[in-house]
Amino acid sequence: MLSFSLKAQESIDLKINEIIRKHGLNESQVMDIASWLTDVYGPRLTGSPMLDQATDWAVQTLKDWQLSNVHLEAWGPFGRGWEMEHFEMHCTGPSYWPVIAYPKAWSPSSEGEISGEVIYLNASTGAQLAKYQGQLKGKFILLDTIRNIDQGFEAPATRVDDKELLRLANLNDPTPRRERGYRGSGARFTDTLWTFLAQEDPAAVIDRSYKGDLGTVFVSGASTAQGRAQNPGNPVVRQVTMSIEHYNRIFRLLQKGIPVNLQMELKTRYTNDDGMEHNIIAEIPGTDLADEVVMFGAHFDSWHTGTGATDNGAGSAVMMEVARILQKTIEESGIKPRRTVRLALWTGEEQGLFGSRAYVREHFANTDPFGNALEVMPSAEQISAYYNLDNGTGKIRGVHLQGNQQVWPVFRDFLEPFQDLGASTLTLANTGGTDHLSFDAVGIPAFQFIQDPIAYGTRTHHSNMDNWDHLVADDMKQAATVIASFVWHTAQRDEKLPRKPTDEEVKQ
Repeated sequence: MLSFSLKAQESIDLKINEIIRKHGLNESQVMDIASWLTDVYGPRLTGSPMLDQATDWAVQTLKDWQLSNVHLEAWGPFGRGWEMEHFEMHCTGPSYWPVIAYPKAWSPSSEGEISGEVIYLNASTGAQLAKYQGQLKGKFILLDTIRNIDQGFEAPATRVDDKELLRLANLNDPTPRRERGYRGSGARFTDTLWTFLAQEDPAAVIDRSYKGDLGTVFVSGASTAQGRAQNPGNPVVRQVTMSIEHYNRIFRLLQKGIPVNLQMELKTRYTNDDGMEHNIIAEIPGTDLADEVVMFGAHFDSWHTGTGATDNGAGSAVMMEVARILQKTIEESGIKPRRTVRLALWTGEEQGLFGSRAYVREHFANTDPFGNALEVMPSAEQISAYYNLDNGTGKIRGVHLQGNQQVWPVFRDFLEPFQDLGASTLTLANTGGTDHLSFDAVGIPAFQFIQDPIAYGTRTHHSNMDNWDHLVADDMKQAATVIASFVWHTAQRDEKLPRKPTDEEVKQ
């Protein structure tokens, strides 16, 4: 059982919450914001022209809502951008059929239509690779064996049930942060593999989607022997991820000794000549505690096959909606926040939290390449909290406290007015994989919300089906409402949110 010292209850402004609920639940614009970010300006791959257009739209929208200090903050260099202009793939033998597949980001053009035989590259060591030397030029290369398909007796979309919420609430210790930067023997062979493939010049390297079925394909960026695919001048082999049903069919044909031929045309272009990227920043000025800041944000970039709806158009739309709700609350109540409230929409998250890490490095701490603090600046003390949203369209069920035991009584009171909307659980557990980690790593209180998964992990996350139609309107309205209240009440407290003890303090 967790034990906490008794503290006075937080001052919750119920009238403010009524106004927030009115604008968040009854007069919401969150789904229209999401449609602009996905239907019109999706996908939003970092470095791409579509991301630039989405950025311009968001900046103008925030200005139209009368937010202050709306601007872009450059970071980088990130490297080259990438845009897909045309793609098609067909099986031409032993029979014709159109193939469901998508190129990986940063794959180069095919320079016209190319055709070739399919070969399975059955190698896991450098010695095994050697037997294929000189045999792969112009061929389509399969890297994986068959993946069996689950027949889908369980529903792909779920909500967090009471049992799981209780498990989270009863966790006494946060999960340790996973160590980064380890490269073992598997990574070394991967380098060898991609060096070999680049030398062999195949038509394309094909893998199967690592999960999904029924035409849902999960796709990210191209692999390289060294560095990253976006690094200018880094050679990239054309790479394609194929739907599991079509991949398995081709593999079975090869197992029977039946030759398979594919035809493909891929037209792409590299963009973003200066290599720099930008975060979007906007503020609502504070009053007597204006030098202190409450931040909230989400990553604005996406992968390239869907329109970046649940990852993370949903989070960006919700956080923009939070800013709108707060502005409407100020107008209607005549009350202004004590602390400055700052929205941040990050880019480069999908490639490694680059945008948020750059922001933290610029403003709050000198950090190592993995975002860990080397020296924290005094300015970090001015940030009361950073709230993040990046787990799909599902409604908020509570908060991951990221090991911050001291904030538990505060958030308990923040959540109490929203139990009727299903938000009630606090867990000490850490959660990773998104931008709150950039702040948490330098000692700033930073939190990701517990959300219902819906079909995030099974259908939409990084997939070609990540489109507006898979957003749940009522859930996104709820999320914007809850977060708006969190941000408001954090801004109005007499004191900043309590911080976790440092490693040195824990040792004492």
